[in-house]
Amino acid sequence: MPFVTTDDGVQIYYKDWGSADAQPIVFHHGWPLSADDWDAQMLFFHAHGYRVIASDRRGHGRSDQVGFGNDMDHYASDVSAVVEHLDLKNAIHIGHSTGGGQVARYVAKYGQPQGRVAKAILVSSVPPLMVQTDANPEGTPISVFDGFREALAANRAEFYEAVASGPFYGFNRPDAKLSQPVVDNWWRQGMMGGALAHYVGIAAFSETDQTDDLKAITVPVLVTQGDDDQIVPYKDASLKQHELLQNSELKIYPGYPHGMLTVHADVINPDLLAFIQK
Repeated sequence: MPFVTTDDGVQIYYKDWGSADAQPIVFHHGWPLSADDWDAQMLFFHAHGYRVIASDRRGHGRSDQVGFGNDMDHYASDVSAVVEHLDLKNAIHIGHSTGGGQVARYVAKYGQPQGRVAKAILVSSVPPLMVQTDANPEGTPISVFDGFREALAANRAEFYEAVASGPFYGFNRPDAKLSQPVVDNWWRQGMMGGALAHYVGIAAFSETDQTDDLKAITVPVLVTQGDDDQIVPYKDASLKQHELLQNSELKIYPGYPHGMLTVHADVINPDLLAFIQK
């Protein structure tokens, strides 16, 4: 399997499909998943002639389960290591949830200054800041994230099953039809990663203020989310992202859940393609 070794000695797994001459699209997965969460998008865009790349975040999937560097700065630095190793230019970066935070930090700190980024897409993403503070009163109370940590430490397997079968895909809604294979695949990806990295990663995705990252980005950005996202409330996420970004488009999907890329790929994928082709 292909790996890149970072400056601090961490092996980052990546997958790279398509012609080296094609425009690259780099996918950034959410917590606590892996590059496999992008299967539906990678196959779709590969079929449309793009080069598609996705990596497993440190501590996740097939990358090293290290007990250090599980923060947004290292997440972005690790992405830069993969991008520079493959010498990707004119790239589109698409992030979901925590991966959207990773995209924002990478583009602001590395990709845009290096001239490697053409556009970005934030899907159901965590910036600018999830946790409630005096400056962010609309945020989610810290007690919610403390509950995540407590549940993960007590029984990670049970916690992950509850997230996937409940709010992540909206399977807890009265009219929803639960897909057990989708739940199983989410659980499989989560359990591949390291418990410590996932535990510490809760603070990374919830307590990292990325206001300045968003303000610094000048490339075109598509901001998109479902208004029934039970994981990342859209009014504290996508609406604020659109306000802070200099050059963004906003698309809200009525009734769509946090995991809309999987359960509504037939709608989302063509919309992402349309933005990329503009």
